[in-house]
Amino acid sequence: MSDPGFGIYLHWPYCSAICPYCDFNVYRARHVDAEPLIEAIEADLAAHAARFGKRRAESLFFGGGTPSLLSGEQIARVIVAAAQAFDLAPDAEITLEANPEDWPRFAEQAAAGINRFSIGAQAFDDTALKALGRFHDSATSRRAVEAAAATNQRVSLDLIYARERQSVEDWTRELRSALTLPVEHVSLYQLTIEPNTAFARAVDRGRLTPPSSEQAAELYEATQSACDAAGFPAYEISNHARSTAARSRHNLIYWGSGDWIGVGPGAHGRITHRGARIATEAQRRPADYVDAVRESGFGWISEAPLTNEEWADELLIMGLRTDEGADLSRIEALRTAPLNREALKWLEDRQLIRIVGQRVRLTRAGRLLTNQIAAELAA
Repeated sequence: MSDPGFGIYLHWPYCSAICPYCDFNVYRARHVDAEPLIEAIEADLAAHAARFGKRRAESLFFGGGTPSLLSGEQIARVIVAAAQAFDLAPDAEITLEANPEDWPRFAEQAAAGINRFSIGAQAFDDTALKALGRFHDSATSRRAVEAAAATNQRVSLDLIYARERQSVEDWTRELRSALTLPVEHVSLYQLTIEPNTAFARAVDRGRLTPPSSEQAAELYEATQSACDAAGFPAYEISNHARSTAARSRHNLIYWGSGDWIGVGPGAHGRITHRGARIATEAQRRPADYVDAVRESGFGWISEAPLTNEEWADELLIMGLRTDEGADLSRIEALRTAPLNREALKWLEDRQLIRIVGQRVRLTRAGRLLTNQIAAELAA
């Protein structure tokens, strides 16, 4: 993989409501004054540049939370701050994660500099949307996609499958319909029951029964088939694009173990600086983050170099997720011991991986076992 570049991740933690499956660092937006947090983010960007240098940024990603709650003017302020702190490339990908109900702001957000909308439709089944705790309906999602496309910017769509009582036939029909919309990228995630979420408590109480691993595998296979047929091949386990140009440049930085800074409450970063791979994590609570920036310039709760073994593990697990695969030579240059050669041969014999030169790539069957394969190779 060529140099994945450098990016900026900005976490906006506020949401109109907390979805029952969500374990992100999010808070209800009850009469929130956004100004102190925006000022802190602007200062944090400048502090990162002063510490690590003014590098060229290929991407700026507004994640959350629900950053589509921000006005065009607020977004423009942050983009200007990022451009002043770093060398924001003229063609930088500037992504906004957006809820469908925020579509009336899309035009002003595009005018402010957003050139890629990532719309969290999550489902095109109104009963499923209600179960997922979403405020919008499927008609609003379609209107949001049309509104985003009307700005002439790139449009991506997020959907969740492997929902309770979801059949392969229902999901295939829903997905095929979604792929006819004016989008060029889709992120398709299996529903995961995360600890300490409302869904986890519902599972514990017997009120929610997610699909079995066998049912989830069938749904995954149906997903790949539907996307391939519609001209959306997978370039990562959960991500599909109509073309190479439509792939998420920001996420490719993550999967390629490039460098990025993380600003905003709870944001994580990875920076290679003076030969070390530094992991940063920002204060999670917005008030604590604002206070930390005022006191030290940074919003960090921690900053620590990764060991070479930790760095190698990240290279392995992230690289395996992509169609290009993981670079064996780069990984083994960091490890004190080579990867498990017996496991490599065993997995290759069973057609779960392919070894092409110095890269190990998962087969379609292997992608169902990504974490287990990574553990076997690193053992």
